[in-house]
Amino acid sequence: MTTSESCPTSETRPMPMDLKDHIRPVPDFPIPGILFYDISTLLANADAWQVAMGRLAKAISRHQPDVLAGIESRGFLVAAPLALKLGLGFTMIRKKGKLPGTTIPHEYSLEYGTDTIEIQDDAIEPGQRAVILDDLLATGGTMAASIELLTKVDAEVVGSACIIELTFLNGRDKLVDLPFDALVAYDE
Repeated sequence: MTTSESCPTSETRPMPMDLKDHIRPVPDFPIPGILFYDISTLLANADAWQVAMGRLAKAISRHQPDVLAGIESRGFLVAAPLALKLGLGFTMIRKKGKLPGTTIPHEYSLEYGTDTIEIQDDAIEPGQRAVILDDLLATGGTMAASIELLTKVDAEVVGSACIIELTFLNGRDKLVDLPFDALVAYDE
């Protein structure tokens, strides 16, 4: 090897992509006072989306899942292409009344009331290893409910992941010691 072909230095090595550069903050959406982190700009950039999927694939592969479960609706955008990339099954966790056929419901508490999510009764075989995915972890209520729902259908929930974590809302605390990965975190 000649001197000009030597190993790359920190000066020549490209910096890893910062995915936050591809996530658009939208103030006052959906209501005044909320700062919404929009992944549509990430999805629109082929390189950034490829990097995001690669990083998520690496993070969840260590759990050796059989199936990925996406939470309605942006979780579908994360879980479905990732399942395809990894050669895994994909299933949907949806709001009540959105899935055809026989479903298994799970009602959970919200700050002001309750909500219900469902999965098709034949979507996951008992004992299958599942990872749950969504675009964002905020308070953790829907992710925790999804864990309970998959446990109810005898799946072995081995991990969960999101593109974004809003750490200041402490959603990770509701995930009952389940491994959780996020590609980017916002502290406020």
